[in-house]
Amino acid sequence: MSEFESATEVMLSRPSSGDVGSEYFDHIKKINDIFYDQIKISDQKAAYIFTFMLAFLVSSSEVRAVFSPTRYVSGAPGSILFSGLLAAASVFSILSAILVVLPRRLGTSTSLFWGAWPKHRDLFFEAALRRDARYLFDQYLENAEILSCIARSKYRCVTFAFRGLMVSVIAYVLLLAAG
Repeated sequence: MSEFESATEVMLSRPSSGDVGSEYFDHIKKINDIFYDQIKISDQKAAYIFTFMLAFLVSSSEVRAVFSPTRYVSGAPGSILFSGLLAAASVFSILSAILVVLPRRLGTSTSLFWGAWPKHRDLFFEAALRRDARYLFDQYLENAEILSCIARSKYRCVTFAFRGLMVSVIAYVLLLAAG
């Protein structure tokens, strides 16, 4: 059984008799806010990297030339190597940046996700009638798990995009030095 399945079971289980302290409730809400902000920041970082790479590709004739087959047919070995590295790293960086902002789909959801609201509305309404604060805590807890998974995935792609950017810049400098 996965972590998400066990969290779903907790969410669907009967409320516990023990109340969650307000400091824990406040803390899990803060965790959700921080994770959500980190997801937004990863998207912004990807947008900066994408914009830089696009400007880099468009503004430099030397960079655009690395995508021309004639460069590889008639170039010097050093230029061919650094051109290929620059082309591959640039494409890798741009694709990684795009992967950051693609929507994520997980097998689980909470009432805090607008797309799953129809599925969670009745559970939320029943918990509200019972005045079940544990249900709310469990929703925030499971949502923190989901946001954490999304943030880790996005930051992995941001890391790849940034490394591709660094390799692109180094390959560009080496290409200029070689040619």
